[in-house]
Amino acid sequence: MASLWIPSHPKPDPSQVSNGADGPTQRTITAPLPNPSLQVTADHQLKQVEAPVYAPGHGEVLLHIKATGVCGSDIHFWKSGRIGSLVVEGDCILGHEAAGVVLRCGDGVTNLVPGSQPPVLLIVKGDRVAVEPGVPCGNCWLCAEGRYNLCEDVQFAGVYPYHGTIQRYKVHPAKWCHKLPDNVTYSEGALLEPLSVVMHGIKSAGLSLGRGAVICGAGPIGLIALAAARASGAHPIVITDLEPRRLEFAKTFVPTVLTYQVQKNLDAQGNAQEIRKLYGTHEYVAPEVVLECTGVENSVVTAAYTARRGGTVMVIGVGKEIMNNLPFMHLSLAEIDLKFINRYRDTWPAGLQCLGGGILDLKPLVTHTFPLEKALDALHMCSDLTNGSIKVQIMDDVEATI
Repeated sequence: MASLWIPSHPKPDPSQVSNGADGPTQRTITAPLPNPSLQVTADHQLKQVEAPVYAPGHGEVLLHIKATGVCGSDIHFWKSGRIGSLVVEGDCILGHEAAGVVLRCGDGVTNLVPGSQPPVLLIVKGDRVAVEPGVPCGNCWLCAEGRYNLCEDVQFAGVYPYHGTIQRYKVHPAKWCHKLPDNVTYSEGALLEPLSVVMHGIKSAGLSLGRGAVICGAGPIGLIALAAARASGAHPIVITDLEPRRLEFAKTFVPTVLTYQVQKNLDAQGNAQEIRKLYGTHEYVAPEVVLECTGVENSVVTAAYTARRGGTVMVIGVGKEIMNNLPFMHLSLAEIDLKFINRYRDTWPAGLQCLGGGILDLKPLVTHTFPLEKALDALHMCSDLTNGSIKVQIMDDVEATI
């Protein structure tokens, strides 16, 4: 999910970054309920502490975060302290897969409505929204071209020093809050972020109706990619993983899928040959697109050998900074496109249509939920694959006012 900082664009001074986007001059306010948050520290620790609550500035809204999904990147920041050149250098509230309700609007906000507060007799609920966590600068040439996901000065929730959504109260620009249809829950709204990653990858990969595809990895991103590929008309589809329980889940999630358990005693070419056998012997029916959703180097290499000649390998997963064993000449001689994505752009409206219109049902992916006060337990659950979790979410079911 994470983009890289470019050396010519240094990280901001953390003293100039607060819970919202306006820096240290932001005004704190008193909330009737505490604001518990889950923070990662520079020495790879997690702590649950109460965070300050900020008033929304111009163009901003104050949200009550109702649901936040735990992402693999949250685990990376905790366990490793970094993803590529993104380094945790101080305390930072984690979380970026989120949905919530609007409590207050700052000046200039016209697209969202806050809830009414006591002592008003007729209580009106605020708009329910999904949070697009990346806030680009809006001024660079990439933003001007509409490729704001590549903005070098993006402020991304949950990536140090920008605080994330595992807290009760969060300020966020109204522009990057998307109204939820009445039939889409907060839990589903929080799934729009990983869905957006998949949608951007699928669009860039160019899945074709009736053409074969492979999904590498049956984690949350891989399973969403499976559902989206099926909805896009790709067929046949094979999903791979080391863990048989995740493959069993994939089979119940999309019954038409073929599964392949990666064999540790085979190298990348050997596993690729076994995957290709599931498509038959004719080169033409071999997988045209491989969606690599793990970021693991050996899996990327396997994907390269799995795609048919002239096909596409789309790397969606986040991996290590340097990969040394990519089969360059195989990719070259077979004219296989090796492609990458950085997050997403302009995906929330279409994602909302997919969920609200019944094109995708991602609710079965949420296998475990935890209350906000037990967010630490949620990360421990997600970090241990033996627990059998798929998507872990942190929910806050209290009625917050301010």
